[in-house]
Amino acid sequence: MWCRSVSSEEHTIAMQRIIDLDAEAARAYLIRPECYFRSDFPSYISFAQILQDVDNVLGDRAYTALQKPTPERASDLSGVNYEIISTKDGRFGWRTFELIHPAIYVTLLNALCDPDNWKLLQNRFTSLHSNTVECTSHLIVPQDGDGHDETQILNWWLRHEQRSLELSLEYTHVLKTDVTNCYGSLYTHSIPWALHGFEESKADHSDKLIGNTIDRHIRNGRHGQTNGITQGSVLMDLIAELVLAYVDHEISQRLGHENDFHILRYRDDYSVFTQSDRRAAEIVRVISDCLRRVGMQLGAAKTSENTNIVEATIKPEKLAGIQLENMDITQAKTVQKQLLRLHAFARRHPNSGALNRLSDSAFQRISKLAETPKDLRVQVAIVCDIAVISPRTFPALSGIIAKLISLASTAEQSDLWSKVQKKMQRVPHNGQQEIWLQRVTRAKGVGLNFDSTEPICQIVAGESTQLWNNDWITDPALISALDVRKIVVGSPEDLEAVPDPAELSLFRKYAEFS
Repeated sequence: MWCRSVSSEEHTIAMQRIIDLDAEAARAYLIRPECYFRSDFPSYISFAQILQDVDNVLGDRAYTALQKPTPERASDLSGVNYEIISTKDGRFGWRTFELIHPAIYVTLLNALCDPDNWKLLQNRFTSLHSNTVECTSHLIVPQDGDGHDETQILNWWLRHEQRSLELSLEYTHVLKTDVTNCYGSLYTHSIPWALHGFEESKADHSDKLIGNTIDRHIRNGRHGQTNGITQGSVLMDLIAELVLAYVDHEISQRLGHENDFHILRYRDDYSVFTQSDRRAAEIVRVISDCLRRVGMQLGAAKTSENTNIVEATIKPEKLAGIQLENMDITQAKTVQKQLLRLHAFARRHPNSGALNRLSDSAFQRISKLAETPKDLRVQVAIVCDIAVISPRTFPALSGIIAKLISLASTAEQSDLWSKVQKKMQRVPHNGQQEIWLQRVTRAKGVGLNFDSTEPICQIVAGESTQLWNNDWITDPALISALDVRKIVVGSPEDLEAVPDPAELSLFRKYAEFS
């Protein structure tokens, strides 16, 4: 585990921002499959080969040179990008992630990482830097052995949470708010505004401006829509940061250089530190006005005020999670009681990072069980209900379920897996959960028939389906490069029925920070 004895200053110095890489290094990083789509898929799913093959076919060409004319261009068709729907609450709270069409992704990456364009982007981030709004969410390059999301968790702890605690020495009030549906509402025409300035962008709509090229590429994968950018890739995170930096600059222009407040921004979350509620409200009105210009608005439901900055800085789920860290050696003496406490936590803090961490810790303990518990079915039922409440936690929970069922008799295992599968498949529009359900139900020794409407699951099962609409492409070599069978680089049947804890450990390395 990462050692806290290393100072935050040392880690801050060691961290390198993506925007500080040179153009060649930035492209090499952003074309990695884990940057193309930030998701914790099972190990047998990878987009590396498709990205490489598409890159080889395109060479110096843009995908637009290989598309049909109107009305069959990419922008004329739906389904060019592939959407994965993830439910946040097991019911009606859905979030859409998109796999950008690889040809569009590679072309966009080539354009942005052209040395002149990349230098322009770097200079623009520098010129938009605001002393009024302190950005704490710069995208960081992972160190050797670290994952992208792990590194951003550490960055959040160092630059945002710790900085917020420091500001409690200077200010008495904090108002916290965030943008509602940031990626889904971002006005794509604001991308050239952010990169070139409003006046220059309004005067020139041609591809001479790289900002217009970025805008067009994003819209071409989304049926021409100007509202929203794709969510799920590091590249789009960088674009979102550019637009939000532009908003920061506008906020700075409006507020001037008064020293009676301080604003921290982490992605689309704002923390306003002041000496009074009234001043905080005045500042938030300015933030809201500037965000509306780029299509965004603040969410009233998540806006809160507090006169205790330390209390407001540490997330309630983190504090509650700390109290449950040692739940196996406190009042909860049995596994069932431990799981019930985890269930109660999930009800209060669904899909939280703290729940992910606690679920991972529970899996590590339960994975060591050797005897079949008398209440096995009850334990499985509790874990499944946690997964319904908090689908994001399913990778860690799937390990617990697999371990518990492995302790049942051979005759009982098939029945339990069948019940688990039916319960999980009642959760609507949750393709990501089904991908992990396939991993555990088709693992070595389980071999349960798994029928899914999720195309990635169908591809893993050897069925013929597509992720991206390729009807606009004229080049057979590009279509061949996009063969979705290449995403399968292994098989769930080759994996152990009970996952190794390391397989499900995304947040463990920096667990103390989340």
